[in-house]
Amino acid sequence: MTAVNYFAHDSAYIDAGATIGEGTKIWHFSHVFSKSKIGTKCVIGQNVLVSDNVVVGDFCKIQNNVSLYEGVILEDYVFCGPSMVFTNVKTPRCEFPRNTSADYQKTLVKRGTSIGANATIVCGTTLHECAFVAAGAVVTKDVPAYAMVAGVPAKQIGWMSAYGDVLEFDDDGYAVDSIGTKYQLLADTQVVKL
Repeated sequence: MTAVNYFAHDSAYIDAGATIGEGTKIWHFSHVFSKSKIGTKCVIGQNVLVSDNVVVGDFCKIQNNVSLYEGVILEDYVFCGPSMVFTNVKTPRCEFPRNTSADYQKTLVKRGTSIGANATIVCGTTLHECAFVAAGAVVTKDVPAYAMVAGVPAKQIGWMSAYGDVLEFDDDGYAVDSIGTKYQLLADTQVVKL
């Protein structure tokens, strides 16, 4: 028998076969499917669903009422705000179900990304490193690294550092956040951390 090195509330369902990293906490009424993988020191809030073939990296925080459907991959340090939504089929129909692994589109959320409460991430998109999605936004296309997006559909409204500061670039295209990390704006479409 394998020792359990994570915490799961008594009301949580952890299906046999699920891989859960050391120090992770899974709270009330959550359900982790057997073919899912959750990294170390994650916090899985109340009423969270982690479906088969979902991968959650290390140090992720999934707030209450989030469903991670098949096709979703979260890298390390991803924040999913309360009641935000991932889709996994572009054209769902009740009469003609699309419910096989071949039907599910991949959604990749890269390291350090934050997704606000009640946002919707349409499947088939990539949210690049440290992207920031505002509460209530509907993301229908890829989000560049360090970009802030808001609205329906989501549009870019600025840039944000990995630390969480809004970046204000000088005339030479450089910005420094409050902890001293330097960033460069390239051709107004890409930010790199220096």
